[in-house]
Amino acid sequence: MKISIITASYNYAQFIEEAINSVISQSYQNWELIIVDDGSCDNSLDIIKSYCKKDSRIKLFQHKSGQNKGLKQTLLLGIKHAKGEWIAFLESDDYFEPDNLLKKIEVINKYPEVKLIFNKVKFISEKKCRQQKRYESIQKKLSTMNFPRNMFYDFYINNMILTFSCVMVKTDTIKNENFDTPTDSMLDWWLWIHLAFKNNFYYIDEELTFWRLHDTSYIKTGKKPIFYPTQVQAYKNIYKTNGKSLNLLLFMIVSNIKLFFVRGYRFLHKEVRVI
Repeated sequence: MKISIITASYNYAQFIEEAINSVISQSYQNWELIIVDDGSCDNSLDIIKSYCKKDSRIKLFQHKSGQNKGLKQTLLLGIKHAKGEWIAFLESDDYFEPDNLLKKIEVINKYPEVKLIFNKVKFISEKKCRQQKRYESIQKKLSTMNFPRNMFYDFYINNMILTFSCVMVKTDTIKNENFDTPTDSMLDWWLWIHLAFKNNFYYIDEELTFWRLHDTSYIKTGKKPIFYPTQVQAYKNIYKTNGKSLNLLLFMIVSNIKLFFVRGYRFLHKEVRVI
């Protein structure tokens, strides 16, 4: 079973080698690494090209004329070229544990009905960011949940999947998904909600991904979310396009009340950025 690993690369020359080497070092070796450069202006491309020459499984793609098109178009280009049955994501400033892919293959073999697998992450940060305590609480909650499970109703208040770099998803499932997020920096949250509507997820409670938190992280530098939260729009979109379910409507009403108070709390604690 081949796994296509997609890495969106943009001006992370100082981190990209560690990301690539972590893929090369995987205990599961039936993979291809698709790196899509999103208009980098540092020496990222030179580094990536040097790896492409050494390993034919590593492939580089760029937007026309080397343009910068943002995360959505960059991931879509990578998915377009993916030949594996499953797609794993690895951001260019993160890296994998050696058994990351193998552990997920074991889940696929045991639970063939699962369409998305994600894992616990280990934080890499020079200083503790103010959201890290909340990230840790999300992972603690995940450790108490039973999997496989449908997580559709679990994403309203928090994004339960902390980073693209911990996710592996069935290729034909994500290729047919809605990428039209209203906020580019919240594309992951938008996607997980849509994918969770009809699919079972599985969480591996092991630190198989190293997630780097720093001032130039995409979640900090990307476009700020609009006042009407992206995840609320995702649920509303599903409600409108998949049959107006009374249960979903009631869920959204109750959750909106809860979200109002959560947003107020995070605003007071200067955490409203990540809603």
